[in-house]
Amino acid sequence: MKRQIAIIAGGDSSEHDVSLRSAAGLYSFMDKDRYDITIVDLEGSKWQTEDGCPIDKNDFSFTRGGVKHTFDFAYITIHGTPGENGLLQGYLDMLKIPYSCCNVLAAALTFNKYTCNHYLAGFGFHIAPSVLLRRQPSAVSYQPSEIINKVGLPCFIKSNVGGSSFGCTKVKTEEGVIPAIERAFQEGDEVICEAYMKGTEVTCGVYKTKDKAVAFPITEVVTKNEFFDYDAKYNGQVSEITPARIPDAIRDQIQAETLRIYDIIGANGIIRVDWIITGMRNTEDYVDPVADPDKIQINLLEVNTTPGMTATSFIPQQVRAAGLDIKEVLTDIIENKFN
Repeated sequence: MKRQIAIIAGGDSSEHDVSLRSAAGLYSFMDKDRYDITIVDLEGSKWQTEDGCPIDKNDFSFTRGGVKHTFDFAYITIHGTPGENGLLQGYLDMLKIPYSCCNVLAAALTFNKYTCNHYLAGFGFHIAPSVLLRRQPSAVSYQPSEIINKVGLPCFIKSNVGGSSFGCTKVKTEEGVIPAIERAFQEGDEVICEAYMKGTEVTCGVYKTKDKAVAFPITEVVTKNEFFDYDAKYNGQVSEITPARIPDAIRDQIQAETLRIYDIIGANGIIRVDWIITGMRNTEDYVDPVADPDKIQINLLEVNTTPGMTATSFIPQQVRAAGLDIKEVLTDIIENKFN
């Protein structure tokens, strides 16, 4: 009998449609000879299969043609609430349905960028100076000049709980601070104001099973846009170079540190960690990591526990660059829950 797999997508954030694209990618990658696969779209209280069958939330089942269907495993690919912040994981835990990604605690931690980065800073990871704002009354206690004094200019102002760069602004003037904060608050109730780090942006995907740890080749992100924004991510305004043009020693360090984060947060399935490589800490001069590898600093940008899985997303690119078969990687992740 084939295992019954639900690919759970959609969600309640601006990334709903991006998530559905990841679901389509996952569906195309998975082993159809081994699994019966159903895409499930969650949006608000409307949960349904891709062909419109309602999901019974009592046991996460659906009925088609008078036949009730249940699931053996859920592959969560919601980028945002409720699939990236632990809410859906808690529901599936109560139903005893295994799933692909982090548990409730790890998901809630990593979904909150500010909390996650400052938690990991306690383990020696370098992060950018940042300020956290919450909706009234906390946010009004910060004036633009105070924020700039803490993080400098330019800086990034973004949602603390969003992704895909929705609501993210690179701010260059004091006058731009308040509009950027207002824009970021449209994505959620918390906003980060974060110092700009000039350097080379890279990203590294990893996963572990009971018997192995896999670090994929690192991708270098190069865009002529102000930053790696939505158009760069999804409309082709970027060069994604895999493997990254960095020294082997730096590559090895980033892969090892990504795997260390995996263990610290108690991750599961595939995660992706984004990094910025800059000059030595407390120096203003940018150092080229290729030309001068001894004078660099590896800085944590953010941890993503439900990375995009379209055909052109970072993880499938990295899997191909590693000479691996994405179908076998996904089978590894699913079967790891049953071994």
